[in-house]
Amino acid sequence: MEIENAGVHFPPPILYLGGLLAGWLLDRFAKPLPLSRLGGGVLPVGAVLVVAGVLLVAWGMLTFRRAHTAIVPHRPASRVVTSGPYRFTRNPMYTGLAIAYCGAAAALNSAWPLVLLPLVIALLVRLVIDREEAYLASAFGGEYDAYRQRVRRWL
Repeated sequence: MEIENAGVHFPPPILYLGGLLAGWLLDRFAKPLPLSRLGGGVLPVGAVLVVAGVLLVAWGMLTFRRAHTAIVPHRPASRVVTSGPYRFTRNPMYTGLAIAYCGAAAALNSAWPLVLLPLVIALLVRLVIDREEAYLASAFGGEYDAYRQRVRRWL
């Protein structure tokens, strides 16, 4: 039986937003865990990371749009995309979100979101990426397997 789509019925960025929110709540109401005692020193680094992450996400989305394939994981893909940022990472949108997440943690001057990032990534892999990869392997067989052997999941 062929899988029709990845079966992910929620927007994956919600996992990142949840981690940031949980980290902010821990910082605000449990125990502050600043990245820097200087405070403002991490804001410029955070801003650069947020911009870099958003640009990588946008590049990935634009590449999917140009290839006329689904951006959201509950829609069927029309092809394996191997151009643009997909030459370097199988998940540029999720990688970009992780970079922006780190930037947001720096902008908040809180280490809590960074402490929670491994959990966010583990949930992303389990609930989203594993399903997407199973779907793509089912839908595109050897073409996707060859791509997966050639290109890393992250960077």
